[in-house]
Formats: sequence, structure tokens, C-alpha cells
Amino acid sequence: MSDNDERNSATPNGNEQDSATGVETRSPDGPGRAESPDEVRRQRDEYLDQLQRSRAEFSNFQKRIRAQMEADRTYAAADLARDLLPVLDNFERAMDAARAAGASSIVEGIDLVYKQLLEVLGKHGVQPIPAVGQPFDPNRHEALMQQPSHEHPEGTVVNELGKGYIHKDRVLRPSKVAVSIKPQS
Repeated sequence: MSDNDERNSATPNGNEQDSATGVETRSPDGPGRAESPDEVRRQRDEYLDQLQRSRAEFSNFQKRIRAQMEADRTYAAADLARDLLPVLDNFERAMDAARAAGASSIVEGIDLVYKQLLEVLGKHGVQPIPAVGQPFDPNRHEALMQQPSHEHPEGTVVNELGKGYIHKDRVLRPSKVAVSIKPQS
């Protein structure tokens, strides 16, 4: 019996097992044939490559999750703020109606609550979008009409029909505006 025969013994499934290391090797040619060292190195390199790729994918996954969680925290107030925008609109309408009716004490009370609500929203990154006199920006303004104007350059917002708001750097609701055009001669 050779030295090699003593070290290797056949396993029940026909593969060989090195008695010194306990490592079972499979031979593509069937029982009794050990894989070549080159084949073992190739498999090792392939498994190492798969492991490294899996680790990199997992690391990238963790980074994406962290970034998503940070974005969720940053913009968490956006949905609530969007739901409060009609309330702000109604406060403005109530103040206009109370002014028209001459109820100055009611206007003062409503104005205090309105300013407080704007202040609270401002603490959380919600701000009105500046519109009148600004160049038309389709990312922040929604043009509802065009208005001929000699006083303003073409493409300038000349009237705000509905107030728009941003939360941090995202538009919650675009401003509804009238945009200047050149008057016809």
C-alpha cells in the first residue's frame, strides 16, 4: 500500500477524504481520482471572489439603508406639512373675510394663530415659495395663465394665485402663478 493510499480513503459517496486533514475532495471522473491542485486553486479563487462580492453587496446594501433612513428622518415632516397647507389657506381666507367685515379684533386673533403656525412649520423646514417678481421656475411654479405686461420682462411671475411651499429642498406644493408675456403691438 502506498503512502498516498494510506492518507486517502474513499467515502461512502465515492469521493476521497484525506485522513490527515479530513477534507473530502470530489473528482469529476468518479471515485478514486483526486482533483488537481490547479482545480482546487481555481475553486478557491472562485469562492473567494464570490465571498468578496457578497461582502461588497452587503456593505452597499447597508449604505443604501442608512441613506434611506436619513432621508426618511430629514423629510419626515413633509406629509404632515402637506396636510396642513389647506389649513394655512383657510386661515388666509378667514383673515381676508374678517378684514372685509371690519372685525379687526378677530383678524388680530386669527393673524396670531396663523403666524404661530407658520413659525412652527418654519422650524421644521417648511417655507413659502417666493413668487411675485421672480423668474418663472417650472420646478417651483405652476403657470395658470399668461398676462401681458410692459413693466416686467417676459417669463416673470406677475401674480400669485395660490401660495406654494417647500420643505427643505423639496416642493410640497408649487405656487400657482400668472406669468408675464410681451404685449401684442
